[in-house]
Amino acid sequence: MYQILSLISKISSAGNAFIIGKLKEYNYANLAPSHGDILVVLYQHKKVTMQDLAEKIGKTKATVTVLIDKLENIGFVKREKSTADSRVTYVSLAKKGIKFKPVFDAISKELNQMLYKHFTKEELTHLECLLEKILKNV
Repeated sequence: MYQILSLISKISSAGNAFIIGKLKEYNYANLAPSHGDILVVLYQHKKVTMQDLAEKIGKTKATVTVLIDKLENIGFVKREKSTADSRVTYVSLAKKGIKFKPVFDAISKELNQMLYKHFTKEELTHLECLLEKILKNV
């Protein structure tokens, strides 16, 4: 029988352990790997609604709220209500979140080098396509 899900889970656990170790090394132990998806979106889009953020990272609004609460408490993000619609809340990076970007990039680069060092670009492209194909089925 195929062990794809088990292998993906082990890779994810190893990646998260690597990230946690690096965050401690850089004195950012208060961050978790789960914050990474949010930071990626904010580094790309600067300011997004909570709803858009949830959709972009594939998490529920409740989960995103918990993650944003933590990031806001440690000074990485800030929230602001829309002036046009008070039901809409925007999230953007605070100064500490912006300052963290070089560390984020360094950890991401090192993680990618570790994970993909024995692959050609073609193999990685093919693997990504296959994994996306699996994801469409779940």
